[in-house]
Amino acid sequence: MSGMDLMKPAVPHNSSNRMRIFRRNPMAFLCGALILAMAFTAILAPELAPYHYDYEDTAHYSSFPSPPDHRHLLGTDNLGQDVLSRLIYGAGISLGVALVAVTIEALLGLPLGLAAGYYGGKTDAVLMRFTDVMFAFPDLLLAILLRAVLSSGVKPLPAWLNLASLFLALGVVGWPPLTRLVRGQALAIREMEFIEAARAVGSRDRTILFRHLLPNLLGPVIVQITQDIAGVILAEATLSFLGLGVQPPYPSWGRMISDALPYKEVFPLLLLAPGLALTGSVLLFNFFGDALRDLLDPRERR
Repeated sequence: MSGMDLMKPAVPHNSSNRMRIFRRNPMAFLCGALILAMAFTAILAPELAPYHYDYEDTAHYSSFPSPPDHRHLLGTDNLGQDVLSRLIYGAGISLGVALVAVTIEALLGLPLGLAAGYYGGKTDAVLMRFTDVMFAFPDLLLAILLRAVLSSGVKPLPAWLNLASLFLALGVVGWPPLTRLVRGQALAIREMEFIEAARAVGSRDRTILFRHLLPNLLGPVIVQITQDIAGVILAEATLSFLGLGVQPPYPSWGRMISDALPYKEVFPLLLLAPGLALTGSVLLFNFFGDALRDLLDPRERR
């Protein structure tokens, strides 16, 4: 076997076989299509929403749905704001917070996990003990603590700074599981022949890490990040429900649920609409992550 053969990944990437597996999984197609629809809805919210998210119809407070004249298809809340419009804008808030938070998570978790798994020894011990310390704190409680620290002050934070602190809080608490996953994958891959061959031809550690090691563990990382998006959406809704997340007038599904609680008996749709939107989005990303796991599983490819 030549040196070039040894430097190839141990598991070949057969894209046609993956697409064949993907086509045989209707759940993956359905979830992927619905996630794309949700993303386009969030991007095109100003064009799709009947009203702006902070528009108040002073003639219709807490009104029921009115499909005949299409004024308010899902009714209005206690401030006269259109429920459907706020749901559409809320999708953008949820997806935006989730994508930025998982990006921060990946920027922290990937390098730490790669370094711990590849170098081992003291580096591994120090990084994993630090990761274990982070695991000792419940994610939501740590996010609440970070939000309280970042938002502390006499004057309220500007809107952009409030969102930035929310991104940071949710991203910081999410990296330990990813670090542990990457570290475990790196420990296994670093002993394979193509990594040994790369060392033998004099490749630098940085080249081995990012050109040979990282591409071969992207499958589990993508699955983890996809499912972490669902967790971040739920965490953001929880913080907003508690009043620590997205602040008014920006719409958030969690905040909408909190505001609808006093009216749950006289106008249950105010509570059901954001609750169903939140539940559906979390289930979509969880189901899609499961489908990706099947798609990227070497046993399924064979």
